[in-house]
Amino acid sequence: MADNDGKRTDGAPPREIHIEKKATNWLAWLLLGLGVLAAIFALSRCDRHEATETTTTTTSNTVVAETPTAPRSTAIAGTAGLGDFLAGSQPTPQTFTFDKLNFDTARSDIRAVDRADVEAVAATLKTYPSARIRIAGYADTRGSESSNLALGKARADSVKATLVAHGIDAGRIDTASGGDHDPVDTNATASGRAENRRTELVVTQR
Repeated sequence: MADNDGKRTDGAPPREIHIEKKATNWLAWLLLGLGVLAAIFALSRCDRHEATETTTTTTSNTVVAETPTAPRSTAIAGTAGLGDFLAGSQPTPQTFTFDKLNFDTARSDIRAVDRADVEAVAATLKTYPSARIRIAGYADTRGSESSNLALGKARADSVKATLVAHGIDAGRIDTASGGDHDPVDTNATASGRAENRRTELVVTQR
């Protein structure tokens, strides 16, 4: 037995009371903290990736002709039709076709038989020095779309070079490519494809 002071009254030594402290599970807390840090790091990486990600746009030196809104004239570029238009007051833009100016397959050089048409256009443009034009080149549907775009631009540039060689200021002439779009004839026949390998002249300013 023990008295009020906790001393044994039966002569036995006092009993020691041992209080065991509950061990703290430091390993669990450490793992939890590492998990939180890993989650924060992953989120920050994701946000940084989204912030720096950009959309890649393929650029090209090929200028693509707009979907034609200008009416096509039945008049032939290089004949009285183009001159009559430039002398008149009809609204621009206005598209003209060439009499013969077509191209051999996969070629952009002007054939000797077609040079007279381009020279006639140069003569007309000299008469109307304030006129500005755009030459749009086209291809048939053989070949890839990208190669046909490049081929159409090369054909337009070839016509421009010839006009410049005949005294027309290069600043008055823009060039563009229609590729194999907007055909004027069927691509199912050789003659139709030949018609589609062409350039067109668009008067953009009188």
